[in-house]
Amino acid sequence: MKRLVAFDLDGTLADSKQALDPAMAKLLADLAANVAVAVISGGDWPQFDKQIVARLPAHADLANLFIMPTTGTKLYRCRDGQWQQVYADIFSPEERDRIVHALDDAVQQAGFADEQVWGDKIEDRGSQITFSGLGQEAPIDAKKAWDPDFAKRKQMQKIVQAQLPGFAVNVGGSTSIDITREGTDKASAMRALAEHSGIATADMIFLGDAIYPGGNDYAVKAAGIDTITVRDPAETMTAITAMLAFLRD
Repeated sequence: MKRLVAFDLDGTLADSKQALDPAMAKLLADLAANVAVAVISGGDWPQFDKQIVARLPAHADLANLFIMPTTGTKLYRCRDGQWQQVYADIFSPEERDRIVHALDDAVQQAGFADEQVWGDKIEDRGSQITFSGLGQEAPIDAKKAWDPDFAKRKQMQKIVQAQLPGFAVNVGGSTSIDITREGTDKASAMRALAEHSGIATADMIFLGDAIYPGGNDYAVKAAGIDTITVRDPAETMTAITAMLAFLRD
């Protein structure tokens, strides 16, 4: 059995921007009692706090959790009962302006400028800038219907990549594109995790719903790290249940 199990968040542990189901929260706590657990996703710390940390049961071993927002460009650990930022790789103002300009231009080129939106389309998360096709507050049903075959986001991805050499542009979530510095992805997050946890990547496994070329989970597989592709949170729960059965035996 691996010593550390890492997860994507949206589409893997929970629906987009939704809190963990109580049954999922209990499974994660049970897993963290046996192995280290990490969550790596595109959201920022407040989203992780709302979706995961605040939903974990009281018995959860928080010291055994690694929370990695913004595609792992930040790391949070719980020390003495308090969550603290270990590191953060923040964009400069010039980098931010360049990325936002490229996204604005890509929205026009792709023909998405006049679509209905809920909230801001572009969110600056410090170490990552995220484009959300329907806005940050879009309802789940609208998100699921907007780009089920990834065609819209792949079109945006292609346009943005051409304008932003030196940056990584990955499809994420159900309507989003995440932009980080080149070489920054979930594989680099796993390597940083190895450094900070003392657990080799060979002793880790990653579960995600976007482990396909162009998906923001694929870099982990491409780096040769063991992965499990899941379709949705229900399938993740099945996988965790199997892991726990193995650990208990």
